[in-house]
Amino acid sequence: MNLQIFSTFVLIVHWLIVAGLSIRVIMRRSPVGVALAWLSVIASAPFVGAGAYLLLGERRLGARRAARITANIGSLKQWQARLRDNLDPASVQVDVATEPMRQHAEHVLGYPILPGNRIELLDNFRTVFDAMITDIDSAHSRCHLCFYIWHDGGRVADLIEALVRAARRGVQCRALADAMGSKAFLKDAQARRLRDAGVELTAALPTGLLRALFVRQDLRNHRKILVIDDRVAYTGSQNLVDPRFFKQNVGVGEWVDAIARITGPTAAALDSVFELDWSVEIGREYEQPRAIEHAARPSAGSMIQVVPSGQDLRPQAIHQLLLTAIYSARRELVMTTPYFVPDDSMLTALLSAALRGVAVTLIVPARNDSVLVRYASVAHFDDLMSAGVNIALFKGGLLHTKSLAIDGEFSVFGSVNLDMRSLWLNFEISLFVYDAAFTQQLSALQHNYLANSDLLDPEAWRRRPAWRRFTENALRLLGPIL
Repeated sequence: MNLQIFSTFVLIVHWLIVAGLSIRVIMRRSPVGVALAWLSVIASAPFVGAGAYLLLGERRLGARRAARITANIGSLKQWQARLRDNLDPASVQVDVATEPMRQHAEHVLGYPILPGNRIELLDNFRTVFDAMITDIDSAHSRCHLCFYIWHDGGRVADLIEALVRAARRGVQCRALADAMGSKAFLKDAQARRLRDAGVELTAALPTGLLRALFVRQDLRNHRKILVIDDRVAYTGSQNLVDPRFFKQNVGVGEWVDAIARITGPTAAALDSVFELDWSVEIGREYEQPRAIEHAARPSAGSMIQVVPSGQDLRPQAIHQLLLTAIYSARRELVMTTPYFVPDDSMLTALLSAALRGVAVTLIVPARNDSVLVRYASVAHFDDLMSAGVNIALFKGGLLHTKSLAIDGEFSVFGSVNLDMRSLWLNFEISLFVYDAAFTQQLSALQHNYLANSDLLDPEAWRRRPAWRRFTENALRLLGPIL
């Protein structure tokens, strides 16, 4: 076969692949930006683009995992229905501005607002680990943990000791660590020590070359949950890492996080999310959290709605709910996120808020650990600042807190970044907090971040070099698939 025939053959095969995958992309009805980005990659990068799409372009959980989710979701819904039936409607009245969010979240995900909670915002890793260890040491029946990253070193060793003590005194200790985010930890001596002590430590969403043929490898369990005895729970952005020992070689400083400690019925609701993850990973029947009829009736305390998202429930739910939240803002909206790569609808919502007079502030780290995300993120800054959005670059490390405070009355707090991976792919956990006191705590923390940030000057920003503007705009086109 001469070179001309070979090159013609390769060209024909390439365009047949492009045609076949293009039809597949179109028929899957992904968001338009995502579909167009993948069509461009498939057509412009011969064979490599097709391979990238087959590995990363579809949300393939695998037939076995999908079957386990289907088998267990009914039991979760039964538990949610029992939870809703037990609530006193008079105890869960919210402001007219936030009522659409309550209805939307409950309709698509099944979790009602739960009253009678006490919620504390912890923003110092030493305080976080002290509180977690104290609560684990007080556990009587069970400790359940699900964290994206487990990383040995510093205070994490102290928490592991607490888990070992709990397991040895007969407490049921179950733990999920994401197989990719915690890859090194799952193989080290501390993981073996936990298992030897009786802690049931399991990798979430296992990876591997063979699995890559059937399961998308970058669908990750990004949740951060700790539940003790269905009475106290933690969730937020804090992984099981000591920032003094984590990613110190990437030049972004220490990671800056926050987490919420909750006592009350929301603890059992968070445990129900863990139980679904656990049942799917282990292949066992879903175990409903302990009965909480006695805990669902109090009217005092904070009202909280648990909002899980991911491929096990409705993948698009958190994206839709955040849009609803942004459009509800009347006076002030402050957001923090380490990774800001919005799609067109999210960008439009933020622009609309600013243009109708809402004081919109976006706080992001001055430096983060992803060059691609960094450039794709700042490509949106011109449009946002032109509409009146204040953009602050945090200088005190990699700001990892994910938060949204609206009008001093409502807040979103959890593990969700404002990028397409968190909004459409990962398994995430958020709290919708209908409570002015907690929202004011969160606002105070956000203003502390602002005090350690540089506010971008729109005129100075527009004078950046042309090569940089071109790079940002080029990488912005990849935003839908980053």
